[in-house]
Amino acid sequence: MNWSDLFHYREEIHQRFPEIWDIKIVKKRLLILLKHIRNGDKILEIGAYDRTLGEKIKAHYPQVEYRSMDIDRSRYHDYYALEDVEERFDGVLLFEVIEHLELEEGRKLLKEIHALLNRGGKLILTTPNVLNPGQFWKDATHRVAYTYDELGGVLLSQGFEVIHIYRVFNDAFFRFLIRVYLFSPLHRYLGIDFAKSILVVAQRD
Repeated sequence: MNWSDLFHYREEIHQRFPEIWDIKIVKKRLLILLKHIRNGDKILEIGAYDRTLGEKIKAHYPQVEYRSMDIDRSRYHDYYALEDVEERFDGVLLFEVIEHLELEEGRKLLKEIHALLNRGGKLILTTPNVLNPGQFWKDATHRVAYTYDELGGVLLSQGFEVIHIYRVFNDAFFRFLIRVYLFSPLHRYLGIDFAKSILVVAQRD
């Protein structure tokens, strides 16, 4: 993929969300998941770690078929390599994973996920917010820092439709209010965000 194509897709996202401050803040990613998952859906979580998220989803939707994939063989997972997955899914979850891959590796992963989704299926992913100091650089294994429009553009380039983009920030009630409503003008002025992650909901046509 050449730079001009990526620039075109990135500008398409930028027209919808001119600045990061135009993106809605949500406190918990689980609430977003529950809006886009239906009881009986088949869900794959990539980079699932301890499968805790699957338990939380099934607490709300007991009939969800949850599968996990992770390269860590010290824990139980349904799959340890994406090439072994032969099922098709209504949803794929990819939380804090893509930034650990080089750009072309990340694009390849998204293409493979697109092929695993049923038509109308959704990919929900998060990545560290690069405008929040320390969120990306606190992990030495992070390789690519995605701005919200760049991540959206890469998704468009792989055949996804970007449905929603959110900023994720969860804190105690009063600290949340102070950050969001009192200190927001200062953050805008400094160009530094307090939201820790960017969450994108994308759909296969």
